[in-house]
Amino acid sequence: MIGRVARLIWAKAMKFKYKADARSQMLKYHIQTSGRSLHAQEIDFNDIRTTLQALYAIYDNCNSLHTNAYDEAITTPTEESVRRAMAIQMIINNELGLAKNQNPLQGAFIIEELTDLVEEAVMLEFERISERGGVLGAMETMYQRSRIQEESLYYETLKHTGKLPIIGVNTFLSSKGSPTVLPGEIIRATEEEKQYQINMLESLHKTNAAKSAVMIDSLKRAATKNNNIFESLMEATKVCSIGQITDALFEVGGQYRRNM
Repeated sequence: MIGRVARLIWAKAMKFKYKADARSQMLKYHIQTSGRSLHAQEIDFNDIRTTLQALYAIYDNCNSLHTNAYDEAITTPTEESVRRAMAIQMIINNELGLAKNQNPLQGAFIIEELTDLVEEAVMLEFERISERGGVLGAMETMYQRSRIQEESLYYETLKHTGKLPIIGVNTFLSSKGSPTVLPGEIIRATEEEKQYQINMLESLHKTNAAKSAVMIDSLKRAATKNNNIFESLMEATKVCSIGQITDALFEVGGQYRRNM
């Protein structure tokens, strides 16, 4: 559904606003299944949710797809969970006959109606952003951030009140109360691995102390002059840590603090 809407908006914008040729009007896009739909309770159910989301994406002819692992709500995906996630795509593409049809949903009333409604809603959001001076202007007033926070709070409220039924989380609980069940393997860094990273960071700071100072200064100047900082970032990453780069940008540009 979102892919259909995205293709429509992209094609119209490229054709009417930018006068692009027919090839440029063709949108290629990647889909990742919803991380928000992964829950720590009854984690095995997450594969079912991911399968349905993958089905939407493949029916919508996405160009590439990432299927989340069922245990991502708890841990870094394990080899076993990643294999299951990949199997979802492979089974849909190789075993489900309807997925081999180029456009199995074409002409369905609900699909066409939802496509029109979502496109209209997206275009209205574009207008709201334009009224605030475009993407950069809206960022100055933290419009996008506030919208994300509002939607997140709304979702969590629906989930906790039970108005949005989620199987095994707030409805149809098991006799055990649908507790969080840890998978057989949990990926966590060992103490040795943690210490190794700390030592490597300290070594990086000592070895590149002189070079990193020059690169950080260059990055700060680019940021304060409102230049494109990508080139400075690429050079800085060769001798600076992420922490050093982050602190430098915070120093010249300030640090975001959430408003609630």
